[in-house]
Amino acid sequence: MTKTIDMLFMQYIAFFERIIGVRTKHCFSYNGTIFFVVQPEFLARAIGENGLNVRKLAEKLRKKIKIISTPDGSQDIQKFISSVVYPIQFKRATFNDEEKEVTIEAPLQSRAMLIGRNKKKQEELLKILEDYFGAKKLKIVNG
Repeated sequence: MTKTIDMLFMQYIAFFERIIGVRTKHCFSYNGTIFFVVQPEFLARAIGENGLNVRKLAEKLRKKIKIISTPDGSQDIQKFISSVVYPIQFKRATFNDEEKEVTIEAPLQSRAMLIGRNKKKQEELLKILEDYFGAKKLKIVNG
């Protein structure tokens, strides 16, 4: 999938690589948090001992930071979404390859938090899922 990166995120990536010393190809923002996506084998090194690297980076950028691993195909979609929306809990996330549709089943309270005011969080999440999985539609249903 083609991931879109604007100039600010390119600067974040360069800064991340200089401070942390781990390569990343993509970063994005969700709900005010900057996410850096690294290969699974470099995840522990990127986070640092007791989260030291994350704290250092968050302090320098003055933003909330999370480091997550690159998804390994559409079978990783539930784990990926869970990493992005944590601490919001949901029951299941499925991806329909034919219709390019992601469906998230969540209880009412979680559903409201996933959708957000004026569907802002839902639109942010759809953009992220489009970059990683090619999703064109996101449904958040009662589960």
